[in-house]
Amino acid sequence: MNLYYLAAVAATEAPENEFGFVKAMEEGGPVAWSILAVMVIMSVGSFYILFTKYFEQAKVLRQYKSVPGTFWRAATLKEGAAKLEKNSAWRQIADDAITAQEKHGKMTDSLEAHDYMHGSLQRSEDSINYALSGGLSFLASVGATAPFIGLLGTVIGIYRALINIGIEGSASIDKVAGPVGEALIMTAIGLLVAVPAVLAFNFLQARNRRIGELLGSFSTDILAYISSDGAVKPAVTAAPAAKAAPAKPATTTGGVGVNK
Repeated sequence: MNLYYLAAVAATEAPENEFGFVKAMEEGGPVAWSILAVMVIMSVGSFYILFTKYFEQAKVLRQYKSVPGTFWRAATLKEGAAKLEKNSAWRQIADDAITAQEKHGKMTDSLEAHDYMHGSLQRSEDSINYALSGGLSFLASVGATAPFIGLLGTVIGIYRALINIGIEGSASIDKVAGPVGEALIMTAIGLLVAVPAVLAFNFLQARNRRIGELLGSFSTDILAYISSDGAVKPAVTAAPAAKAAPAKPATTTGGVGVNK
């Protein structure tokens, strides 16, 4: 009974922790809470862009799988475009190419007509790449500015610690720990927000470059197809042949193999 009584007394007499996260934010006041709110908005926005752009890129890459098997097997561009998924990047390039081809035939200068065709496809590519890169500037901005916003909280916290030292006349730990803790927390939060944003930006940028290469190759093939009146187009791989059935194993009779 004495042990339980001593433990209960020690628990009630234990000093309250005055240097937690909430306490540090209360020490910082409206400035600290404002900086934290900005950090939360940056973090939520970064993850939102990461997931939305990832699924958008995955959709474009998935739609590309139907290009070799359906589009280039068609007899004409219109038939091939009709087989592509509507409202897709590849359908947009095909439709823009068909429109440019119709206007191409009305131009008398062959050189200017070729330049017009090439420019039309390039504009179509650029519009798609621009849509895919939407939001990446926000990730870049978060990755570049979040550490400095956290550093602002750090500077304010250290400044408040120095003010407390000056008022008290001594650098006691109970007067300095709160503001310094706030300063360290703001620095850590700034890094936790910036690092995922930078990684997400590089990841999405690399996938956009891959999609840009596929778009450029597709538009180049269409341009070659139109310029050659259908004589030049990518080789379409045939479906893989069925594997032959394996031969039955031979049985042995007296050391001589006999096929059944």
